[in-house]
Amino acid sequence: LMLKSASTSLILLGVLAVIVGIVAIAWPGVTILALVVLFAVYAFIDAGLQSMRAFSSREAGPVVGHLLLALIDLAAGVAALAWPAPTAFVLVLVVGIWAFAGGCAEFFAGFQAGETAGTRALFLVSGLISIAFGVLLFSRPGVGAVTLALLFGLFSLTYGFAQINAGIHVRQIGKGGHSLAAELHHAA
Repeated sequence: LMLKSASTSLILLGVLAVIVGIVAIAWPGVTILALVVLFAVYAFIDAGLQSMRAFSSREAGPVVGHLLLALIDLAAGVAALAWPAPTAFVLVLVVGIWAFAGGCAEFFAGFQAGETAGTRALFLVSGLISIAFGVLLFSRPGVGAVTLALLFGLFSLTYGFAQINAGIHVRQIGKGGHSLAAELHHAA
């Protein structure tokens, strides 16, 4: 029974991910807007948490610091909702910086001793791909935003199909699992 519920949850998660992937690919603009709204929601939640931390502190210094962070979070959330296009632009630049910096770190990790040649080659190639992606996002942020939405859609589709496959596999194991469980019990 437990394997059936696990398989059902994997399959449902996979179906949801496939639907999200299709929406992201079919309407990348909606996906970009959803990411901006998600950022705003995060900023509002963090503002609330910072406020709670401010009022739970016993000293004045942390109170002021947490309240200042709460106001910055609140302003960021309002700005994201009031001006979604510039917010999307900034989010694309942040991902570009992350991809470029991470790519540089991966690239230089490829020259470290102690790794196999295959692992070093993988670091070099993945580092170059990340650097190229970061440069693309910086050079064409509008295209970069759509590219991010499409990549998110492709990731969601791939993840969804993998979860559906895992759920089906778990369900098949569950059908023959009673005898396997009995064998494992007798072996112990």
